[in-house]
Amino acid sequence: MRIPRLLQAVLVFAGVYFGFIIVFDYLLGAVIPKSLLTMYMFFVAAGVFMVFTYDEEDTRELVAPVKALVEDPAKRGIRNIVFTLIPLMVGYFVYDQMQPGFEAPVELRTIHPAPPSTAKIYGQRVNLLSLENPYRKLEKEDPEEFAAMVNDGAAVYIKNCQYCHGDKLDGKGPYAEGLNPTPLNFQDVGTIAQLQESYLFWRIATGGPGLPKEAAPWISSMPVWQNFLSEEEIWKVILFLYDYTGHQPRSWEHE
Repeated sequence: MRIPRLLQAVLVFAGVYFGFIIVFDYLLGAVIPKSLLTMYMFFVAAGVFMVFTYDEEDTRELVAPVKALVEDPAKRGIRNIVFTLIPLMVGYFVYDQMQPGFEAPVELRTIHPAPPSTAKIYGQRVNLLSLENPYRKLEKEDPEEFAAMVNDGAAVYIKNCQYCHGDKLDGKGPYAEGLNPTPLNFQDVGTIAQLQESYLFWRIATGGPGLPKEAAPWISSMPVWQNFLSEEEIWKVILFLYDYTGHQPRSWEHE
């Protein structure tokens, strides 16, 4: 018994679809994104259509069942059922897609990704748990020198950082709208006010590529600033960030 041409096309399409699901979900253990699967199946559908309409005879054989369903008076009952079910199915699909979901988004921005205990910065292994800003002590020991350090940090920030993080440190720099996600707002009490200076040093120095690979993929446009700034410049920028926003860095003594 020869399988109708239209049924062959449907079976090929369905076979490819379930093939993707089986290979990715069960064999590779990697869920294929819905958007990617939709794109693949669009090209599969286009390919199946081109193959099954290669010539006029194939095309007539492919559309014959559809033509018969629409034109044959004897199929009126089936036609009414099909033309009722199709709009209902499409309507249900649209309705289901519009329903709000309660699951967390697939991709959340982690504002403060957990740092490693150690990191290689400026060519040497640094213990982030004990690392301290070498200039922080000047805040009490030599306020004038400390103020000069803050001013130096401000100059470095304006020259390199304000394009993204803004001249008011609010994450609204001239380049911010072109980034996704947008740069952090340092004025927010949920950002640097919650962090230790060693954390900022690690994030600034290693940038987006320095984020832990265990939780990848990350989304970060932060450059690897240790390739452009000196260690002293980064520490001074950190002084400026806290001074300008009026926050104090967290320390182990206050944990």
